[in-house]
Amino acid sequence: MTQVEARPQAGDTVRGVTMPGDTTTEVRGKGLGGNSVGLLGSAVIGISTVAPVYCLTSTLGPTAGEVGLQMPAVFLAGFLPMLLVAFAYRELNRVMPDCGTSFTWTVKAFGPRVGWMCGWGLVIATIIVLSNLAGVATSYFWLLAGEITGSPSIAALDDNKAAHILTCLTLIAIATAISYRGMTATKGVQYALVGLQLLVLAVFVVMAFGKVGGADFPTGVDFSWTWLNPFAVQSFSAFTAGLSLAIFIYWGWDACLATNEETTGSTSTPGRAAMITMVVLIGSYLATGIAAQMIVGSGESGLGLANPETSDNVFAALAGPVMGPVLGVTLFVAVLASAAASLQTTFIPVARTVLAMATYEALPHSFTKVHPRFKSPGKATVIAGVSTGTFYAVMTLVSENVLVDTIYALGLMICFYYALTAFACVWFFRRELTASAKDALLKGVLPALGGLMLTAVFVKTLYDSWDPAHGSGSSVLGIGSVFVIGVGLLLAGVVIMLVMQRRSPAFFRGEVLTRETPSLVVED
Repeated sequence: MTQVEARPQAGDTVRGVTMPGDTTTEVRGKGLGGNSVGLLGSAVIGISTVAPVYCLTSTLGPTAGEVGLQMPAVFLAGFLPMLLVAFAYRELNRVMPDCGTSFTWTVKAFGPRVGWMCGWGLVIATIIVLSNLAGVATSYFWLLAGEITGSPSIAALDDNKAAHILTCLTLIAIATAISYRGMTATKGVQYALVGLQLLVLAVFVVMAFGKVGGADFPTGVDFSWTWLNPFAVQSFSAFTAGLSLAIFIYWGWDACLATNEETTGSTSTPGRAAMITMVVLIGSYLATGIAAQMIVGSGESGLGLANPETSDNVFAALAGPVMGPVLGVTLFVAVLASAAASLQTTFIPVARTVLAMATYEALPHSFTKVHPRFKSPGKATVIAGVSTGTFYAVMTLVSENVLVDTIYALGLMICFYYALTAFACVWFFRRELTASAKDALLKGVLPALGGLMLTAVFVKTLYDSWDPAHGSGSSVLGIGSVFVIGVGLLLAGVVIMLVMQRRSPAFFRGEVLTRETPSLVVED
């Protein structure tokens, strides 16, 4: 179908938002469907993108292996910088409800080059996550099929590289098609998938608490408040390793903000949805982590969370013993639903960031196309899907180690663009920080602390990843593959930025999107 391009034309109505100090911070309309999502729908999208059930089954074991019984404390520690950065997102969204989020805001604060790299960090992190989610959804698809049919040979199809890649590409295509159809289709699917996974997770937690101390779970331990004390972690290295995992399990909540131009009450609803998302996540993680430790402990023997034979997929090991053979299958369904739901919603931030970058002339103009009926960034969504499928297929065929190390490098990308966004908030509002204690706290102190924490994690991860032992053990000229991939992806962004600088000099001269020079909001 023919697509339309969101470009300001002569005679279009312009809406501006005036801030203290006569600073006008308007944003350019992009043709997205307004008022398509409410507070509940926005929060559901945020929760779905994070994929709490998938995150828990893949990180409970490794985190317990790093920090032992202090896992709940590390979950709390990882929550803190995310919460502080969420305040930055909320304050920036109030004055600039732009679907480009981190890209648009950092351009306004620090200029086009820093903003472009921030947008690149978000885009490349999302592509990596999409490929990982597709792979997990594929594995659980065949695992669930094997459980339902009782056929080990069907479950073993996941180990068949051709069958795995074909299934993975099919799931990516389905998720792309749903996202292509716009926010209305996305929202409907997500209500069902998110509701299912949270319900099953709640049943698991209740049943786990009910069986604590049972004879079938000899490795269980009694609850202690020291589990919530991060200072009880045995070493700083173990703490930072656990913290990197904890930060990963919160990533994706900012999808609430990427839908701001399609949300009712675009200046306030996305920020509230982000806060709701954070509360649901920390509640789910703490309840599940504490319940799991009480019933099986965090050791390496038996069903212990750190058992190397089961730590990478804890729920697969605990489903039957905790929930029984019938209800246990629902936990497999919940993990599949979690990965599939996140696969579908994770297209939202990457497609809308690309749309915004193109609208402000930081990427080729063709990416500004939106579907006339679905009001979605059609071309950007399709390109994101194709890029994800290509990336996963190539990495799987070339080397499983490279694929694993790429996922490890994801933490660098997350810390990179979250920290830049937090600092952008402080700098953008620097003239308002003395207006009141509230402004100083919400626009300055809290975002700055969040940015500093994530910067520290970024630097420490960069240092640790130099060692080949960090990740799969692979190296390039003696340097860890995780370091090479992480830095290489950022440098690739620099190269692409330099190419775009020659094609779109106006944006990089600061003539398109700056704090002082307002852009346009096109009203229908």
